[in-house]
Amino acid sequence: MIGRAITVIESHLPSDELLAEQILEGLLPHTGKSRRIGITGVPGGGKSTFIDALGMYLLHELDEKVAVLSVDPSSPVSGGSILGDKTRMERLSGQPNAFIRPSPSRGYLGGVARRTRECILVCEAAGYQNVLVETVGVGQSEIEVSSMTDFFLLLLIPGAGDELQGIKRGIIEMVDGIVINKADGEKLREARRARSQYETALRMFAPNRHGWTTRVLTCSALENRGIREIWQMVLDHRAQQEAGGHLERRRQAQALGWMRDLISSGLQEIFHNASAVQEHIAQLEHSVRERTISPSKAARELLGLYRIWPQEGEQEKPL
Repeated sequence: MIGRAITVIESHLPSDELLAEQILEGLLPHTGKSRRIGITGVPGGGKSTFIDALGMYLLHELDEKVAVLSVDPSSPVSGGSILGDKTRMERLSGQPNAFIRPSPSRGYLGGVARRTRECILVCEAAGYQNVLVETVGVGQSEIEVSSMTDFFLLLLIPGAGDELQGIKRGIIEMVDGIVINKADGEKLREARRARSQYETALRMFAPNRHGWTTRVLTCSALENRGIREIWQMVLDHRAQQEAGGHLERRRQAQALGWMRDLISSGLQEIFHNASAVQEHIAQLEHSVRERTISPSKAARELLGLYRIWPQEGEQEKPL
């Protein structure tokens, strides 16, 4: 039933939009009680293996349900996605109190899928105390997950070159915790050195959100070491945020940001569907390609047409 609800919500069919809205309106009173954890990391950082280990800890050590929303990159050519994260969470995918939903990014920027926020609400309403959102990867655009979660975790690996150069300042300023994964075997010493480097670098930053200082830990997801300490960091952060009322204000700000994003995307869709725009956009796009008109002038002309020409059921609009 959860999967069917998410399928409707993720649908691009206009006929499903009203049903998706009705589903979300009905679920809304039952949402907001989970811990929302965003997890991003470098390619090959072992995100899926880490989430598998963390999920098993939550299920068996704390007796809590866990939902995983995993976003896979889509091909820019075919639009297809491998959706392989679920197969890499072998233990967790077989647990009755775990729900794993892979979704294609479909070109949506921010490291998440277009309807990840809505999927979080569905999982919360279904009674999952912990919702883990795994992003496509780490980069300048992958930080949107921070705008929909309570705790933003960055997963890194040791020995991948100069650790301090391998990650952007913008990410460092937004994360709530950094974990050096694969701290086992020959990589253990490198992991400890990387942790020391990041702890030193973080001293140059002010506390990132409402007095919280980003922590750096090491773990071995493969050997299940360090998972307990990582989850304690998440709990400490939540307690600190709740004590000052910061969590509620953060979620309120996230909800408003979500509404504004939907307004922006809705206005863009309305603009492109306007008859005046559809009649002239192909010609102006051709002119832009042929360099007979600048992109800025073409955009201004299209916006001007939209403002002047009456749309269906409307009177002519003044300049």
